[in-house]
Amino acid sequence: MRMPSKKFSIGLTAVLAIFSVTLVATGTRAAAQTETVLLSFNGSNGQFPFGGLIFDGTGNLYGTTRQGGAHNLGTVFELTPKAGGGWSEKLLHSFGNGVDGQNPSCTLVMDAAGNLYGTTNGGGPNGGGIAFELTPKASGGWSEKLVHSFGFVSLDGTGPNAGLIFDASGNLYGTTINGGAYGDGTVFELTLAAGGGWAEKILHHFRQNGRDGFFPFGSLILDAAGNLYGTTQGGGRYYYGTVFELTPTARGPWSESILHDFNQNGTDGGTPLSNLIFDAAGDLYGTTAAGGTYGYGTAFELIPAGGGAWTEEILHSFDITDGSTSWAGLIFAGSGNLYGTTVLGGPHNNGTVFKLTPTTGGGWTEQVLYAFDAQAGINGPYDGLILDAAGNLYGTAENGGPHGAYGTVFEVTP
Repeated sequence: MRMPSKKFSIGLTAVLAIFSVTLVATGTRAAAQTETVLLSFNGSNGQFPFGGLIFDGTGNLYGTTRQGGAHNLGTVFELTPKAGGGWSEKLLHSFGNGVDGQNPSCTLVMDAAGNLYGTTNGGGPNGGGIAFELTPKASGGWSEKLVHSFGFVSLDGTGPNAGLIFDASGNLYGTTINGGAYGDGTVFELTLAAGGGWAEKILHHFRQNGRDGFFPFGSLILDAAGNLYGTTQGGGRYYYGTVFELTPTARGPWSESILHDFNQNGTDGGTPLSNLIFDAAGDLYGTTAAGGTYGYGTAFELIPAGGGAWTEEILHSFDITDGSTSWAGLIFAGSGNLYGTTVLGGPHNNGTVFKLTPTTGGGWTEQVLYAFDAQAGINGPYDGLILDAAGNLYGTAENGGPHGAYGTVFEVTP
């Protein structure tokens, strides 16, 4: 079996994208959805939004772009709903000034005080990317603080792609695609020190050894006991990726367990790039970018089977007519339905927004809620969706819009 290269990079093809299009349903017919472009990036205000969005408590949206801004090395932006309809954008930070980070691909996280945290894939004092904090100023504007510069020591991780998560004590956790003891990526923890700085600890070094995964692309999640869960896009017994768990031990180090080795054997998926989510029963859900019955990726569930074992169930295999190549995680909404996105596939092969509904007799049915069309303005998103209280879905598309295909923020409304 051919081994992947040691350096993982994101290959993105810029395509002419869409501005607004009506629903095209495949498979199970769904009620019509309306798509609205909330923001079209033009370069100066950002370019190529790769990560997802978050809400604050007042309904403002926050996100990042990989390029654009004052130095063309990425931005953090805020969208505020206007009283009369529409949204206004505010540029909170442009990366690339001096030893600042560059090219953020992450979804942000906000603390209780309203500060934003994230990562950049490159830049920083050591060139391996940074973890950063943005704090709102009393006088207006935002100030950036360097939380960690990756690559400072030889065993540190480099190239964080995913966002950060908090635990109950205020510690931050994340992944790097490269670096570490074997060059195959890391899981790290950032702990706030008494003097105000942050201390980094590497919790796991991934390794291409036929058992462990490598190149973790998505973000992590925590369970109530403090265990971490995530995916790797490569590695495991079949080299098609893994789902892993990291458990803290009494002596200090963290212990890794591989919960699933993706096989891409005509049924199982392969190359998971997404984060995971839990349901109330403790089952895990995610997507794969490849594999499944038709080779275009899957949505899957992992069920704890006792004794540390987990059983996988394929919820849906994409067949390109209903979507292909899902990079994003899933979200739950209303009656246990799952929602997600695909980068490609659908009637126009420009990606979809889909819903998975559990059936009473077991199994799941899929509905394409929205099919992106390059001729109308935007193409499929790389990251996942968020939901508001009214059931509207929000996301980003890295390409498309009327300003040279620099990307958009969109809303899909039932």
